[in-house]
Parts: sequence; C-alpha cells; structure tokens
Amino acid sequence: MRFLRIALAVASLVATTAFASPADPKDGAEYVTLASPQPTKTVGKKVEVIEFFMYHCPACNALEPHLAEWVKKQGDNIVFRRVHFPVSGPNDPEAHLHLTLEAMGKAEEMHPKVLRAFHIERLRLNKDDAILEWIPKQGIDKAKFMEYWNSFGVLTKLKSASQVMSNYKIDGAPTLVIDGRFLTSPSSIGGANPSLVQATVYPAVQQTLDALVARVQKEKGAAAPAAPAKTTAKPAGK
Repeated sequence: MRFLRIALAVASLVATTAFASPADPKDGAEYVTLASPQPTKTVGKKVEVIEFFMYHCPACNALEPHLAEWVKKQGDNIVFRRVHFPVSGPNDPEAHLHLTLEAMGKAEEMHPKVLRAFHIERLRLNKDDAILEWIPKQGIDKAKFMEYWNSFGVLTKLKSASQVMSNYKIDGAPTLVIDGRFLTSPSSIGGANPSLVQATVYPAVQQTLDALVARVQKEKGAAAPAAPAKTTAKPAGK
C-alpha cells in the first residue's frame, strides 16, 4: 500500500479562507463519500466515528483537544474509536503501541500521555526498544504489557492494518470517517495556515462532524421500522 499524503497540516498545506459553510458540508468539498462503504460497529441510532491518526503527527496532536471536546459533546450519539496509521509497514512500532494499549483497555487513558511524550517531551517512541523502556515509567506492568504486545490478537490486527487503510482509502492523517462512508479532515475543510487553524479550521471540523452525524442519525431514524399500532380489544358482547 502506498502512503501518499501524510498531512502534516500545520506546516505543509496552503490554507483557503473561502470554504463553504461547515454547517451544510458538501460532498467533494468538506468531505468525500467512499465508493465502497465499510461495515460499522454500532447499533440503533449511534454513529461510528473513526479517527485515523499517528502519534508523531503534529496535525493529529493539534487536532486532539478540539476532537476530544467534540467527542465529549456528542456523548451517546456516537461510538468513537481510533486507528493508527501503520506508517512504516506491518511492523510499525507506533501502531503496535496503540493496538497493545487498546487491547489492555488503556488506549484512551494513555493517548494524551503518548502525545505529550512525542510533542512536548520530544521522546522518539518510534522503535520497539524505546517504547518498551518508556512503558514501565508510566505505571504499566511491563510483563503484562508484553503479554498483550506479543498476543495473537494484537499481532493479527497489526499485520492487517495496511489493508484497513486501503479499504477506507486513507492517504493522510488525521482523517475522520463517519458511519463508514464519509471522510473529512482539517486539510480538506480549510487547509492549515497556522494563523487560521485555531480560529477557523478546527471549529469548522467540529461543525462538519456535527452535520454528518446528524445526517446519519436522521437516515437511521427514517430507516427504522414503524412501531405497530396499539389496539384495545373490546370485551365480547359489548
């Protein structure tokens, strides 16, 4: 699989200030629709939202507080999960770290700590040895971590990560996928001139996500079978 555009948006893309209203996002502008929708892991009117990200990605780190705020606001409307870009291939150490933490039930708890290690503390957790040295310092039992690190489930997901990227047509990070169908990102919505990101692009990302989630929920509601009408039986002879 080819990893085409790693969207390190904060430094590399040219912003556009004339994007359409994110409250009414347009296909081909603020988002694109997958030709082959992917299966989702939700029931009822909940909407699946996936962030495809990389720990070392500056744009992913910059998006994180805005995305966390949006996820909290949506609450039970969505099921949110993350998938790490296997940037160096089927043995990518960062993706391996994420999958291991996910299997341990610690992915969300550790997510800000890993981002801080990369972007504030400037640690290079992009090799197995560096990760395995860092983990015990975070209060995680190394032996337990190694059980999951070497587990069949984690290694299977790691090997198949590139195929997952291909299925979703992901070629940059961060990318958000709504209901297995709609792809959006800060760069597709408004570019990434640093002077515009905080004031314009990230709020627009939130509004675009709001609109797409509302659209999917409306579709789910319209597709739900109508409840049978209640009837009251009359006593015989009346």
